[in-house]
Amino acid sequence: MENKSQSMFEFFRGFVAIAIAIFVAFILILICADDPGKALECLLIKPIFSGGALNAKSIFTILARMTPIIFTGLAVCVMFSANQFNLGGEGAIMLGGFIAALIGIYLPMVTGVHILVAILAGTIVGGLVMIVPAVIKVKLKASEMVCSLMMNYVIMYIILHFLNNVFADRSKGATQTYPFLETALIPKIIPNTELSWGFLVAIIATIIVAFFMYRTKWGYSIRMIGINESFSKYSGMKVGGTIILSQILGGMLSGMGGSIEMLGRYNTYLWTDLPGYGWTGITVAILAKNNPILVPFAALFISYLNRGCELMSIYAGVPAEMIDIIQAVIFMFFAAEHFLSGTRQKIVVKEAKEELQKKELAAVGKGGNA
Repeated sequence: MENKSQSMFEFFRGFVAIAIAIFVAFILILICADDPGKALECLLIKPIFSGGALNAKSIFTILARMTPIIFTGLAVCVMFSANQFNLGGEGAIMLGGFIAALIGIYLPMVTGVHILVAILAGTIVGGLVMIVPAVIKVKLKASEMVCSLMMNYVIMYIILHFLNNVFADRSKGATQTYPFLETALIPKIIPNTELSWGFLVAIIATIIVAFFMYRTKWGYSIRMIGINESFSKYSGMKVGGTIILSQILGGMLSGMGGSIEMLGRYNTYLWTDLPGYGWTGITVAILAKNNPILVPFAALFISYLNRGCELMSIYAGVPAEMIDIIQAVIFMFFAAEHFLSGTRQKIVVKEAKEELQKKELAAVGKGGNA
């Protein structure tokens, strides 16, 4: 009964939070846009329909932009499930992309092997950097949130140093590396679109992470530590090691996402700032309620809104940063523990009354039969 009422409440709470965010966006559109009707059409309809027909290229763009935030969403799900508020996915995805790019430029290999080695290297490096905040948390009891947040900028400036002074292609007008070798580029599922085979890898990763979290003892340990760390410790679980494991896995997923995004959508490394996928991954994980299997659906929702905001910026003059406002409002209401707490209590009470009535009817039925 409790699980049923909790599920009903979380679904309702999520729906209301999203509705409020969209409503806030509508208000801002009415204020900012010269033609609010056109702006709303761009936000809600144009991402998949154009001229009354399906816009296939836009749909493939939405799917392609889901790929990195699926990986960061999964990373956050694993870490948040252990009650570890690690924000290092942003730095890990940037570093994973950078390492994969360097291998894609300077280490010639045969087709297929080159892609796998580059992605594997980015994945491993992403996991290694997450050891730093994890060990600091376990050994020194320092906040992993603060450590990982600061680490993002350390990683970014180290990458920028090497990008500007060692690996930059001076023949270009912008700061970027030399082009990737053809053998390192992830092929497109659909030619002349942004959608690469990395999208399929993201879906496979979702299934693997869901299996790991709900069908293995390590996943069970991570979830139990997130629910009650003290009880887990007294029951004999290796809390410190499991906390470190959860953050390393989060870093590996982020690093893999950065590698696949870089080799699947770009021809050269040109990120000169944090790409933002890590922050978006937090919103995705919150929408998915830390359930890995729901991450692609949450990523699809965010990617759709992102595409809609981009089209509003192009055709209706509304700033593309509207997506940041929508994400912030969603995050605010999901993070507010007491948001709609009265409604939750009503749902629980209603479920309890229904259960009590069923028991009373069953008891009456037994008495009549007797």
